[in-house]
Amino acid sequence: MSSRPPAILVVPRDAGGSRLDRFLAGALDASRSELQRWIAAGRVTVEGSTRSASAHVREGERVEVEPMPPATSEARPEEGVLFTVLYVDDDVVVVDKPAGLVVHPARGHAGGTLVNGLLARGLFRGEDSADERPGIVHRLDKGTSGVMVVARTPEAREKLKAQFQAHSIERAYRALVVGEARQGTHDTLHGRHPRDRLRFTTRLPRGKRAVTHVRVLGRLPGATHVECTLQTGRTHQIRVHLSESGTPVLGDPLYGKPPRDERIRAVGDRLGHQALHARLLGFVHPTTGRLARFESDPPADFLEAMRALLDGDES
Repeated sequence: MSSRPPAILVVPRDAGGSRLDRFLAGALDASRSELQRWIAAGRVTVEGSTRSASAHVREGERVEVEPMPPATSEARPEEGVLFTVLYVDDDVVVVDKPAGLVVHPARGHAGGTLVNGLLARGLFRGEDSADERPGIVHRLDKGTSGVMVVARTPEAREKLKAQFQAHSIERAYRALVVGEARQGTHDTLHGRHPRDRLRFTTRLPRGKRAVTHVRVLGRLPGATHVECTLQTGRTHQIRVHLSESGTPVLGDPLYGKPPRDERIRAVGDRLGHQALHARLLGFVHPTTGRLARFESDPPADFLEAMRALLDGDES
C-alpha cells in the first residue's frame, strides 16, 4: 500500500485552543488513535518542535505531519465468528453484520471480531491483511446490525474510502425510537462530547457537519418506527441526532435512558442493544465503476421488539 504524503497545516482561528490530536483528526483522514501513534513517535511537529497529543495548538501555528505506515495487525483468524456474506468478488466483500459483533480488534475486544472472522474465511488478500484494520473502510457499532462493505485489496480500499469521504455512499437505516419522532432533516454540527470521551454531541460551538434525513414509517404506542438516510456519516450520527431531538433509539445503552413506560423499558431490556439496523448500502464498485446496492431486512429480534411495541406485550 502506498504511504500517505507528508502534510503541512496552519492552525485556523476556529481551531485555536484545540488539542493537537483533535485538531489533526478534524483536518486529516486518519483516526485519532493513529494520529496519537504518530505524535508519540515524533512524526508531528508544531513550529518545529514535538508536542504531546494533549497539547493545545494556537491560531497561526505551523504543524508538520509525517505519516507512518499502518500498524501491523495482531488479529488472527478465528473460526466460528458468525456473520452472513451477501456478496464477494476479487475486490470487495459485503456482509450482513449481526448486532453484538465488534468490527475490528480494539482494547477490550482482542478477538471474536468481524476482522477475525474475515481472516478465517480467507477474505483478506495480500498485503492488506497485515494492516491494523485490514480492508475496513467504515464500521457499524457493536449493537447495530446490517450491511457493511469491506475492501479485499489496498486499491479497492482507497477508492471506497474516497467515496465515504465524499459522502456519495447511499445508506439507509431502520430504527425503533422511544417517543413520537418527527419527520424531517437534522443538519447540525457534530463532535466529541467535551466531558465524556465515549459520546458525541451536536451541542458544540464548532465541529463537522452532520446531516440525517428521518422518515416516519409507523407510529407505535409510545414509540416510532423510522428510516434514517445519511447524507454524512459521522460516528454515532443517527444515535446522537435521534437522542438529542428527544426520541432516543430504543435500547441504546449510551445515548438513551430507561423509558418511563415500564412496557417500553421491558421491550428494550429484552432486545439488549440499540434497535438500529443498516438496511441499505449503495456504492460505486471500485473496479467496474458500476453502482452496487445491497439490502438486508431487519433481524428477528428487531421485528420481535416492533411486534411487542405494537401489541403492548409485557411478557
